[in-house]
Amino acid sequence: MAVLIYFIVFYILLSLSMYLLFPKMGIESWKGLVPVLNFMELSEKVGRSRWYGLLFLVPIVAFFIVAGLAVATVRSFGRDSFGEAALAVIYPPISFYRLAKDESAKYEGPIIAKEKEYQQKIVEAKKAGNKGQYQKLIERNPYAKNDFREWVESIVFAVFAAAFIRMFLIEAYVIPTPSMEGSLLVGDFLFVSKMSYGIRTPQTVAMVPLLHNRVPGLGTESYFKKPSLPYYRLPALSKVKRNDPIVFNWPVGDSVYITSRRSYTVGQVNRDLNNYISQDPELRQKVQRKDYVVRPNDKKDHYIKRCIGAPGDSLQIINRQVYINGQPGENPENIQFTYLSNLNGTNVTRRDLEKVGLSPSDFGIQQNGQAYMVLTDAEKQAIKAIDNKVQFTNYPFQSRPKELFPHDPQHFPKWTVDNYGPIWVPAKGATTTLTPQNIALYRRIISVYEGNDLEVKNGQIFINGEQTNQYTFKQDYYWAMGDNRHNSEDSRMWGFVPFDHMVGKPLFIWFSTKDGSLFNGIRWNRIFKSATKD
Repeated sequence: MAVLIYFIVFYILLSLSMYLLFPKMGIESWKGLVPVLNFMELSEKVGRSRWYGLLFLVPIVAFFIVAGLAVATVRSFGRDSFGEAALAVIYPPISFYRLAKDESAKYEGPIIAKEKEYQQKIVEAKKAGNKGQYQKLIERNPYAKNDFREWVESIVFAVFAAAFIRMFLIEAYVIPTPSMEGSLLVGDFLFVSKMSYGIRTPQTVAMVPLLHNRVPGLGTESYFKKPSLPYYRLPALSKVKRNDPIVFNWPVGDSVYITSRRSYTVGQVNRDLNNYISQDPELRQKVQRKDYVVRPNDKKDHYIKRCIGAPGDSLQIINRQVYINGQPGENPENIQFTYLSNLNGTNVTRRDLEKVGLSPSDFGIQQNGQAYMVLTDAEKQAIKAIDNKVQFTNYPFQSRPKELFPHDPQHFPKWTVDNYGPIWVPAKGATTTLTPQNIALYRRIISVYEGNDLEVKNGQIFINGEQTNQYTFKQDYYWAMGDNRHNSEDSRMWGFVPFDHMVGKPLFIWFSTKDGSLFNGIRWNRIFKSATKD
């Protein structure tokens, strides 16, 4: 709502500034207050067609129309400096008000039309072979800009346009981990539509353009936390559909330790400190110094997974198979699991596994022939075709109650990645009963995602100071899992994805490098492949 109010106030101030400025341009002042008509009048006075102003009615395009007309307006008053143009783009109401109140500011005519006329004279002189007249027109060109300013303005406009498109419409992402293999591979570059689930206006407004949350090489955040705007989302083009890949902000990524290897949440490190610091020595120093970063929602790391559970679904995993509302869920065509096998006495070699399509991270073979392999059904059949004696057994994952959501060994001691749940996915407006036995499932939703004060004292639950055994959810939630089911840090580790964390829907792969490195080659067969189908 605050964002909507901002744009309403902006438009009112812009209209008032046009009301004050229009008399200087020979336009009746009242026309500055009439929506759309004011932009049609302004378009004509800077040298464009009156109908150009109708583009103000087109969502998103309106931002560029206002910026372009504002710059043309200040130039029509002879204000050609880079600073005047920049101010006109940043906040046109101020530019228009300054022109209206500055007695020295005189309307000099429609700048765009005058530029076209002068350019036509240059073209005609050149075509007629009149070198003297041509050279004189070039040297006296009042609209010419030096090379430096041309470069600066071109770069600024390109960055502005790219940042605008990235912020509101489409953003490019690269797949950094194998969690979505074999549907999306490490090194796939995707275009993601931010309009699909509703354009989310930025909460963080002071940032380095075109960077998400880190400045490469400096190891610092790329934004300031203040000033900030509250969350607001425009109407969606489509709903989040079950089994679609989705891009979202990592829900638990608000307080993170960041090393050269990856980001760790403060919570997961605290739950299993020795394990994590043994895997990543750099993390030990971060923990000792309490060197972690606190991020707003829109600056949390981006994740891509598949939406397995929709709001209101009951979900359970039994022997690797996901069940939705009691029925087997649809499995991605190239879903992957980890298997054990003994390759001794078979004809299968490392080279064979690589020819099948397995990367070095997808398998490991010990000297005694014992091997683990991360495989799709098609890859299993391809290996069996090499030697039918190869047998596969499911990798025996053990219970990890501290690592798995909801991180409550007392009440959820036996859940594993392959046998998980049942769990209910909250829906907006739905009410659930709260008990000390299930509060761990909803603790983060109530206290963090929906901003309540939650306490459990003497077996009783208090929300915002009032004792209760019920809670009504304020937004929809989703359950996300990777297609590489045993190599994916997903909802089984950190829980639900709030709707306000949704970024967008993957569209297609526009480039792909093998194993994430251009030196390993380009996967030409993946370019322009859909990112929403297996």
